[in-house]
Amino acid sequence: MKKIKIIPLVFAVTLTFTSCFEDLDDNLITTSEINDFVWKGMNTVYLYKAVATDLNNNDNNNSRFSSNEEYTSYLGGFSAPEDLFQSLLYLPNSVDKFSRITDNYFNLQNQQQGTSLSNGIEFNLYRVSIDSDEVFGAITLVLNNSVADNLGVQRGQIFRAVNDQPLNISNVGDLLTTDSYTLNFADYDDNDTLESEDDTITLNGESTTLTKAPYTENPIHIAQTINLGFDKVGYLMYNSFNNNFNDALNDAFVNFQAEGVNELVIDLRYNGGGSVQTAAYLGSMVTGQFTGDIYSKLFYNENLQSNNRDFRFENSIEGSGPINSLNLSKVYILTTNLRTASASELLINSLAPYIEVVVIGENTVGKTQASITVYDSANLLFENVNPNHSYAMQPLVANSVNVNDLLVPSNGLAPTFEITESPSTLRTLGAIDEPLLEIALFDILMSGRPSPQIIQIQNLIGSNLISSFEQDMYID
Repeated sequence: MKKIKIIPLVFAVTLTFTSCFEDLDDNLITTSEINDFVWKGMNTVYLYKAVATDLNNNDNNNSRFSSNEEYTSYLGGFSAPEDLFQSLLYLPNSVDKFSRITDNYFNLQNQQQGTSLSNGIEFNLYRVSIDSDEVFGAITLVLNNSVADNLGVQRGQIFRAVNDQPLNISNVGDLLTTDSYTLNFADYDDNDTLESEDDTITLNGESTTLTKAPYTENPIHIAQTINLGFDKVGYLMYNSFNNNFNDALNDAFVNFQAEGVNELVIDLRYNGGGSVQTAAYLGSMVTGQFTGDIYSKLFYNENLQSNNRDFRFENSIEGSGPINSLNLSKVYILTTNLRTASASELLINSLAPYIEVVVIGENTVGKTQASITVYDSANLLFENVNPNHSYAMQPLVANSVNVNDLLVPSNGLAPTFEITESPSTLRTLGAIDEPLLEIALFDILMSGRPSPQIIQIQNLIGSNLISSFEQDMYID
């Protein structure tokens, strides 16, 4: 088997900020005024305020500062709100890798509702060889009815250049983060060996130009039933816990009921999270026999203990109707280590005390914390928000645990059967020969007898230049 060390790569975008900001009404607001919002908001809701360097041993009366002048001087020491926000994070390289600030909360709101500027593809990036700076990409997902889908782009296609420029470590971030670019496709040949040293990636003269457009994703990418004789296997590829599509998710399960589904595979390999409540609804659709029992718990910082909350298995969706449940005692979940995060991990962690959860794929990201959107208003909500700027924060505010008070480990959840997607194995999603799904179907057919562990590791360096808010779990 091919077994090569994975090499991580982080892409950073540097922005330049001035000392004042202009709103739609041409009013000016100073950096210090926005900094005041940042500090007070974090001092109120931040999960790690007790241990964060500039927030610990403080109360909401700002007792850290002996005078208004001292507080004003402190805020003035940061030239941009982003700098202050970053200084307030607790161990951002290890513990809090997920809190974010944005200067445009409209984009954040759209992203949380599944709408963004998108060309409709997701991809993995690889080094051509272990020691090479040359890079190629493999398309892992083409979103339904997107720009790329309408142009005929397919999962598994390989690209070696963008805008006729061969990809390398230095230029890949710039070339693939523009709103329009041309992918120059290539043929991938493993030369019928298990070693990657002799693999070749050769440009084939084909290309496609992708221009991003406003796009609203239905997170239910595939919902189908696979007939295995005595077993009817539901396959759900679910890409985001988006509460705008709760009814559509419930409808998928009524179809599974009608088709006699008695086994279920949930594909979360490209699902970075979303609504905690939607995750509880999905857990209730998988089961049905635990209505009223605790599904998961949220714990806030020491000043917000009254906000602690239990989520429960439900038999109905609030404001909608009854939940369609399968009453299963076992579920299969497909994962990847760059994208399966937050609410996806919550689903696995919360179901595990109640039913058997078989995880197939890779170790998950490892994000157990939930966030909320914090706005510049008296109650930090969107009500009566300050109209003079569009800054908002998405800080971690609560820890999520299951009924047994277990967190998702910071290094992620380990798979039952480990298998890594590689450029040569990106087969059609939902097809019975797609490697991750194939392992699940094999395990079902073998009635629990162990499936072979398959490890395929390539020179992976990144996945789709993951945006700040893709690995998120938020509280409705």
